[in-house]
Amino acid sequence: MEAGRRLGQLLKPGDTVYLFGELGSGKTVFVKGIASALGIPEREITSASFTIVAEHLGQSGISLYHADLYRLENLEQAEAIGIEEYIGSDGIAVIEWADRLPPGYAEGIRVEIRRARVAGREGREIIIEGLDEKDWHNS
Repeated sequence: MEAGRRLGQLLKPGDTVYLFGELGSGKTVFVKGIASALGIPEREITSASFTIVAEHLGQSGISLYHADLYRLENLEQAEAIGIEEYIGSDGIAVIEWADRLPPGYAEGIRVEIRRARVAGREGREIIIEGLDEKDWHNS
């Protein structure tokens, strides 16, 4: 959640975040962190598996488009829900299960979340690519 919040502080309209990770790795919790940075209550962020795309308006007036592609089987289904309209749009798009998109489609900020043992406890390894490192260290 904290890593998502920190990333959310750096995002701007037009940014797209592509999330990768196995079931239960914490992708939706990461989205809650992004949402909190935009002034969206975390309780509003739920797994979008059944709605596919949920739209939220942040306190700053920036929209968060949260897509969950878990139930999609192919690109045609993603196109049918208009996924292209959210990518690079006037808000911030966050796409869970971005590995369901074809190669080359997920260009932008890539976040991979993996379960890992940290100091003998269950934790997460989070790899973020596509952001200027100097910005990340100043958040």
